[in-house]
Amino acid sequence: MQCALFDAGRCRSCQWIEQPVSLQLSAKMNDLQNLLAELPVEAWCAPVSGPEQGFRNKAKMVVSGSVEKPLLGMLHRDGTPEDLTSCSLYPASFAPVFAALKPFIARAGLTPYNVARKRGELKYLLLTESQQDGGMMLRFVLRSEEKLEQLRAALPWLQAQLPQLTVISVNIQPVHMAIMEGEKEIFLTEQQALAESFNGVPLWIRPQSFFQTNPTVASQLYATARDWVRALPVAHMWDLFCGVGGFGLHCATPEMRLTGIEIAPEAIACATQSAQALGLHNLHFQALDSTQFATAQGDVPDLVLVNPPRRGIGAQLCEYLSRMAPPFIIYSSCNATTMANDIARLPGYRIARVQLFDMFPHTAHYEVLTLLVKQ
Repeated sequence: MQCALFDAGRCRSCQWIEQPVSLQLSAKMNDLQNLLAELPVEAWCAPVSGPEQGFRNKAKMVVSGSVEKPLLGMLHRDGTPEDLTSCSLYPASFAPVFAALKPFIARAGLTPYNVARKRGELKYLLLTESQQDGGMMLRFVLRSEEKLEQLRAALPWLQAQLPQLTVISVNIQPVHMAIMEGEKEIFLTEQQALAESFNGVPLWIRPQSFFQTNPTVASQLYATARDWVRALPVAHMWDLFCGVGGFGLHCATPEMRLTGIEIAPEAIACATQSAQALGLHNLHFQALDSTQFATAQGDVPDLVLVNPPRRGIGAQLCEYLSRMAPPFIIYSSCNATTMANDIARLPGYRIARVQLFDMFPHTAHYEVLTLLVKQ
């Protein structure tokens, strides 16, 4: 894939962009096989990939420049800004939104935040698109509530230009650090969640809840987990680090008892809403720490699915899973290094199958799904 920003040396986020996707996939498979070399794998499934460009469903844009001429993109290490509104990873539907947001920033008087001077109000713009109906969620990350009423007053103009903005909110992030968002969220629309659907499963995206950035590949990841689980004798399942419930909602059947655990309350609200829409009454989602939840339980489920952040599930949860010894564990990971370390801490399990999902083309990153079976 060609990228003018990369060719000009102005953006190096896609470090592998000059390699054909086939070579990228081979390199990722080699990396994964090396990481699991000491852990015999019974079946390597074919890697899954998606589009090379236009695949992202969200944009996280640093706002810089001036109120009259804002730049939406990123800051280099030396503080110089780079406009990324033409990035090929974004779908074509993002272009008119970016085009309307630049004059809107001036209309609303939202001075871009200047990191060096610690002055200004508008830090980030966060845009997410639903593949279901093209609806979008737009979040303004502000330093304070000082410009909130000005933003409200100017908002009807933006909504007239972009009727696809079904959810609009303001996040308050007062800390002078590279932290994307703060705790306080102020909704400017009646609708507070973006409707999405993967494989016929209704999902909801709310502010401050994690959602995959590559919907084409993510839908295949969830469908694969569903197929693996339904081929096993599973009547009781835990979905730990469950996010908005994508895995659990795909895997569940009306007869199955499932508990989903995620520390973020906003994500649990999404998962609960989806379970209700599906009419699944044996699904229970709770906003708790996954490790604390698991180690406090007395019963043993048939299957535990874990989808942790990059740090992995850690020694404490591995030790507990080894003692609890569920018949099956499915491990979904965005960091195969920590996954391999965790699996090495589960000596009573064999790796039945592994599949790589190329969620992040043109980079060294990938997602991986692993089925572990109790020996």
